[in-house]
Amino acid sequence: MTSSIVVALIIGIVAFALLVVIWYVAFVPAKRKALKKEACEAAEKEAEVIKERKLLEVKEKFLSKKAELEKELRVRNQQIQQAENRIKQREMSLNQKQDELTRKRQESDGLWQRLETQQALLQKKEDDLNVRQNNLLEQERTKLEEISGLSAEEAKERLVESLKDEAKTSAAAYINEIMDDAKMTANKEAKRIIIQTIQRVATETAVENSVTIFHIDNDEVKGRIIGREGRNIRALEAAAGVEIVVDDTPEAIVISAFDPVRREIARLALHQLVADGRIHPARIEEVVAKVKKQIDEEILETGKRTTIDLGVHGLHPELVRIIGKMKYRSSYGQNLLQHARETANLCAVMASELGLNPKKAKRAGLLHDIGKVPDEEPEMPHALYGAKLAEKYKEKPDICNAIGAHHEEMEMTTLLAPIVQVCDAISGARPGARREIVEAYIKRLKDLENIAMSYPGVVKTYAIQAGRELRVIVGADKIDDKQTEQLSAEIATKIQNEMTYPGQVKITVIRETRSVAYAK
Repeated sequence: MTSSIVVALIIGIVAFALLVVIWYVAFVPAKRKALKKEACEAAEKEAEVIKERKLLEVKEKFLSKKAELEKELRVRNQQIQQAENRIKQREMSLNQKQDELTRKRQESDGLWQRLETQQALLQKKEDDLNVRQNNLLEQERTKLEEISGLSAEEAKERLVESLKDEAKTSAAAYINEIMDDAKMTANKEAKRIIIQTIQRVATETAVENSVTIFHIDNDEVKGRIIGREGRNIRALEAAAGVEIVVDDTPEAIVISAFDPVRREIARLALHQLVADGRIHPARIEEVVAKVKKQIDEEILETGKRTTIDLGVHGLHPELVRIIGKMKYRSSYGQNLLQHARETANLCAVMASELGLNPKKAKRAGLLHDIGKVPDEEPEMPHALYGAKLAEKYKEKPDICNAIGAHHEEMEMTTLLAPIVQVCDAISGARPGARREIVEAYIKRLKDLENIAMSYPGVVKTYAIQAGRELRVIVGADKIDDKQTEQLSAEIATKIQNEMTYPGQVKITVIRETRSVAYAK
């Protein structure tokens, strides 16, 4: 009984499970299809709604854009219409002006014809008047000749002779008056001429150092410096900005450049390369860059030390650097920094003696040649360029004027300017301060002696003190004492007219009488 119930229960459960499976298989797919169909229809409806909304938005934008374009078009049409109206008005005014010009041209043509007619009448009347005037002059001349008994040529000659005598008398009196006045003011004029001469003695010459000789121990180093196919020497030239000349000169290499700082950089770089022994393009560039940095630091340090030594304070750092660069620049063989220091000290002393500010004078003297060491090549004299640099770096106007006027290339407006000019000349003109090329120096001495020897009576000539004094020995039996004075003046004038020389030349004419006897 119990087992039959269990079997019946199991059969019932299995039958229920089969019914559930049959229901799921038969009804669920159909329901899924229905749900899917409903979802598709809802999506289509939503897409339609979105599509209609987007179409409405596009239509609204199109309408608004169309309205803006129509508005802009109306504005442009109005502008075009206004421009057309203005053009029409201008055409009307131009037509009126053209009509007026035509009328005025016709009137001017008529006036020109009337003027030509009147001019012809005036010319005819003028010719008639000239003829009448000539006739009257001829009649008057004839009457005067009859009255005086002299012809016109004879009267003219007598008048000229009388005027000549009167002019000679007046000229002689004027010359005597000038001579008397010159004797009275001779001392004053002599001082003035000496002061002007002192200001003008610093005549510039065109001698500049442009080469540096680098000495080497033996000629084998030359090949290493040149390198394979010259690559080392080209690298050094490109890095230092100089020209390296390697010729047959034994144990020497020539470094050529107008910039002395570049020459110094190349010299020091060569020295380090030769001492190190490693010479190749990469090493050359490295050494040159290192030496450039060292030179820049040394330039700045030199400028600072110079300003501290001279007691010149408050300079712009760029001016301090320019002062340091003067160490590597020479002017006619004289070191520019040493020249600037000498000029500054001389300016301070002279300003103190004249009761002026010695500090300002020392500052102007130190800066007067800064235009000779430019970072770029200016197209102006160094004095004017130096004044421009000083003005750029906020120096006072009197300092700028003293710098720019020390070669009289601008007007002197303060008392500092002539002081700087004179002290610059003193520093450069002292014996031994500046040197010349030997050939030019010897030629100048020979020219001095030859000029003096060209005069009669001269026995010997000697140019001494670097050509600053010329001694002329004359024969006592050929020239007397008065002629000796005239000879010195004539030689001085001829030297001044025919030669170019720095400073001044003293001409001393010596005349002596010697009596010789022999005791036997």
